[in-house]
Amino acid sequence: MPSTNVKSLSESTREKLKEAIDILEQFLNAQSLEQLVSEEKKEEEEQFYKGFLSDLRHLLVFSEVSYEKLGVLLRRPNFDIDFAERALYEVYHNCVNAFFYPKNECYSEDGRYAYTGQDAIRFRYKPKREARNIIMNITKYYEELRDELSYYESDYMTQRRMMGKK
Repeated sequence: MPSTNVKSLSESTREKLKEAIDILEQFLNAQSLEQLVSEEKKEEEEQFYKGFLSDLRHLLVFSEVSYEKLGVLLRRPNFDIDFAERALYEVYHNCVNAFFYPKNECYSEDGRYAYTGQDAIRFRYKPKREARNIIMNITKYYEELRDELSYYESDYMTQRRMMGKK
């Protein structure tokens, strides 16, 4: 991939991560488990929100680390294509995968809804509006990252293996 494409992709990826990070931080700083769990404190609901908040914290950390790596890369006087491609690969495999395949499986993407104009994200338990909104608000950023970085899903690593690099 030409260096100008990699550089512009690195810049746009960093911008999208920054937007998602801002939304995630605002939500996680304002919400707690006690606020999300209803008065009845159903066991299932509490477990759902524990997993949900844990997944969002992991996603935030992965996104912040990638954001910082891309920032270091873009501040260097000489643009390092190998470092950039590795950083973009990590964005795909850490951030995008953390969003679409959360460890606690509190939500998942149902591709059948993608073509109907409906939300493709389906929750395991009906969440409060705040919890639902946070996922819907950041979905667009991670969908765009997935589309733009799909090359790094397999082609990048295949290319690296063929060149004898890890």
